[in-house]
Amino acid sequence: MSKRDLKKYLTELSKDQLEEQIIELYEKFSAVKVFYDFVFNPKEDKLLQEYKTKISHEYFPVRKPNAKWRPKAKMRRSVAQKYIKHFILIGVDPFIIADAMLYNIEVAQTFSSSNFIKQELFYKSMLNSYEQAVKFIISNGILHEFMTRISSIKDETFKQKWKIKDDFEAIIDEIDL
Repeated sequence: MSKRDLKKYLTELSKDQLEEQIIELYEKFSAVKVFYDFVFNPKEDKLLQEYKTKISHEYFPVRKPNAKWRPKAKMRRSVAQKYIKHFILIGVDPFIIADAMLYNIEVAQTFSSSNFIKQELFYKSMLNSYEQAVKFIISNGILHEFMTRISSIKDETFKQKWKIKDDFEAIIDEIDL
């Protein structure tokens, strides 16, 4: 069904029929429920805090109270990507999404500053996250507000001597200030 066909169909329905269909969608599909829950109660700060906690635990897992061993850092980029995709889907403010995107990279750099990471994929993954964040920030017209953090991330790659540090610098060089 095309968007035009859907509009035509919806205009033919009465207000009661429309309400009934929306309620049915709300009950049947969790994505619709999440969307409406966010629309009517957008606790963006709470969402961001949950995200930051989850990402921090990806790199710095918390030991359970009586555990004898410390869990290993998982360092999964997919966790951050899943949250960011969710934020975009439900319409979270671009400033919060940009903050989340950069926070993921900053936490990963904090972890790598004190832990040797031999997987090349980790560095490539951070480069992809960095590039996506910069593109998102530029496309939303909020580069000025985040330029300091973007530059700091690039500088940290040089400080930590990442092999692909020049790729981070190339992304900044492409920015038209």
